[in-house]
Amino acid sequence: MQYISQMRRLLVSVICGLLISVPLSGKVSGQKSQVCQSTKSSPNFLVVGGGGAPSFNEIALEKNVLYFQRTLQFMGYDPKIASIFFANGNDGQASVRYIDLLRRQRFKKPNIPNLKGAITLNNLQRYFQEIAQQKVPQRSFFYFTGHGGRNESDLNNNSFYLWNKQQLSVRDFSQMLDKMPPKTSVVAMMAQCFSGSFANFIYEGGNPQRPVALQTRCGFFATIKSLPSVGCTPEVNEADYRDYSSSFFAGLSGRDRTGKTVSSADYNKDERVAYAEAHAFAKVDEQSIDLPISTSEAWLQNKFSAQQKKAILNQPISKILQTARPEQLYVVDSLTQKFKLDKQKSVLENLNRKKIKTDEQQAYIRRLQMELINIATEKQIRASGNQNDIAIIERLVKCESGSWK
Repeated sequence: MQYISQMRRLLVSVICGLLISVPLSGKVSGQKSQVCQSTKSSPNFLVVGGGGAPSFNEIALEKNVLYFQRTLQFMGYDPKIASIFFANGNDGQASVRYIDLLRRQRFKKPNIPNLKGAITLNNLQRYFQEIAQQKVPQRSFFYFTGHGGRNESDLNNNSFYLWNKQQLSVRDFSQMLDKMPPKTSVVAMMAQCFSGSFANFIYEGGNPQRPVALQTRCGFFATIKSLPSVGCTPEVNEADYRDYSSSFFAGLSGRDRTGKTVSSADYNKDERVAYAEAHAFAKVDEQSIDLPISTSEAWLQNKFSAQQKKAILNQPISKILQTARPEQLYVVDSLTQKFKLDKQKSVLENLNRKKIKTDEQQAYIRRLQMELINIATEKQIRASGNQNDIAIIERLVKCESGSWK
């Protein structure tokens, strides 16, 4: 039986190779067929989107969900496999706010294929309970596109909005995940204001004072925990959207939201685009004031003081890059070229001679500084001999290096 199983896997591999190299019906495709894709275990896809009320349930959020479905299809998955909860769901209320051709504010019903229901606490709890009961633990991909709430008393416990203006905090969300089997894994991509706070979902109960959770968790966030993000607009023209969701999924799939091919984010040349590579693509591609951050990056940033970070930024850029991964090199190379910086000098020395004119340019500089700090602090952690810290960073980097394929 083992021999037969091995031969079957070999045959499928050969067939998939032929399907990729020999175009059908004269059409060339860079993607594997859905038959080949189905030979691998696909993640559990969960999409949660929309505002908490019609007044802040912009059409861009609905279009983000539709773009996610197109991304799934382009990458060889049936969009129906994603569980989608959006705003008021299927109750018939005209809740999606948009601006028409005459510049009037209008509202319409959500129009999302295969929509399961509203974004309510009960629906989310039920979903994660069902995932926890699966006989074979699987990986999950969670995408949130909506609005975030800032917790003025504790930025480590911000929230995102559910329907009827209810909010779900970092800790409440993390406690849902705590109930899942230890061998399950969750990758999150969250594009709301103050979303960086959700990097704390790597801890038990979402509390940074507690140990890292048993389940493997990592994520990517539009911006740091203290800042709002862009992307919630009632404008209907997707070609004008400049937000983290647009850039992340363009990098992941190789197609932007208008269907155009973008430059490959396969920076390590292993013939797949990892989440971390899509995240790097977004840092350069997204023309906004967002400061994208991942779980490993948030963890590293919290390990060092402001004085230590300043010392890093006083080092020559070329010295810091000696331990950079390919996706990190891409970010630093792209942003130093953008501002014509000298890599033999420190970023601070370079900036003393540069005039930053716009908020977007300032954001790009902040992204560059954050990337250099990420690279240097990881190097110091790995050289520290602290086995607990080394184990955490390795676990997070490995999770962030995963992909849909």
